[in-house]
Amino acid sequence: MPSHLQNPIFHDETAAREWLEARIWPSGPFCPHCGEAERVTRLHGKAHRPGLLQCNSCREQFTVTVNTVCERSKIPLTKWLMAIYLLNSSKNGVSALQMHRMIGGSYKTAWFMMHRIREAMPKTAHSKSRQKRKPLWPWSNAAAKSHPSMSRT
Repeated sequence: MPSHLQNPIFHDETAAREWLEARIWPSGPFCPHCGEAERVTRLHGKAHRPGLLQCNSCREQFTVTVNTVCERSKIPLTKWLMAIYLLNSSKNGVSALQMHRMIGGSYKTAWFMMHRIREAMPKTAHSKSRQKRKPLWPWSNAAAKSHPSMSRT
């Protein structure tokens, strides 16, 4: 059975960018600055980095990473996608030290990535799961207050 970590998006920068573009722009690229979808040109050549696009309306350049956790980061997309996958597939969460060991790079890089990813995760998922948990003790606060042996006086 092949491992999910053998997926090309975790090892090939072009495959990672194409995968992310297919998820973020399912109906084609659009400018994150002005919202234009029709007049967008892909820039090619040695002078431009892979995946660079230009809006012909506002003349701004952008990539698929604009307005994502990967924005303004020099960390390769392959590492970002692997970190996001590992964090979301782990049952108990992942520490920055463990992430540093799993994806390589420095601890500081792993710490930075983990903070950005956790900040982007919805807050409601964590808070709702805490509200649904059963109390640690078999009695509730109301039962403890009314029970004579539980009073502190």
